[in-house]
Amino acid sequence: MLHLTVVRRSYYLLPPPPDLCHTRCVSSLAPPARIKFDSVDFKNVLRWMPPANSSNVHYDVQWKIYGDAKWRDADDCQGIRRLHCDLSGVTSDLREWYYARLRACSSSASSSWILSPRFSPQWDTQISAPQLRLNASEQGIKVRVRTPKALAKKMLSSHLRATLVYHVYVINEEGKEVFELLCCSGKFVVSKVKHKTKYCFQAQSVAKLQGRRSARGPAKCVTVR
Repeated sequence: MLHLTVVRRSYYLLPPPPDLCHTRCVSSLAPPARIKFDSVDFKNVLRWMPPANSSNVHYDVQWKIYGDAKWRDADDCQGIRRLHCDLSGVTSDLREWYYARLRACSSSASSSWILSPRFSPQWDTQISAPQLRLNASEQGIKVRVRTPKALAKKMLSSHLRATLVYHVYVINEEGKEVFELLCCSGKFVVSKVKHKTKYCFQAQSVAKLQGRRSARGPAKCVTVR
């Protein structure tokens, strides 16, 4: 009679090897620093500083609307080496609040994501001063006021138009006079002028809804002959 011997073999599942990349990412590549939105006239640019160990790194940027769960890639800001990303196109709705985040990456590692402060284009953008053009004659000084193009485009198509005014300061040897114009009216005339007198003008944008005003623009001067 044949006797069969059954050999039982035991199998043990070994744990997977450690994720060397992840371990290295966390320990060796710090995230970028000082991430913030820099917004002027509704041009919304995300800026940051490189990490301390930043040799040969690139950056990935994502954004989302406040309240959404899903992060979206910023299409033009994946694998970039520059320290800024223009997000104007995806953060253009004045009614919304936004977040952005980014990480630093190298050939073998990536940092943790770092989050920006919450951003509102309506409440956080800085406005710039309008441009002035002067023309002096015997009848007075004609002043043309021109809104910066990016600001004018946004203001003309939104409810903010009614809340933006311009202050134009007229300065001569006798003192200062202030004119206020609604956005985006074009011109006015200073008729009471003295001959052989120098007049200087400065302009300032005032956003009444946000309680914000620009710095005064550079002085432009003209002499009435």
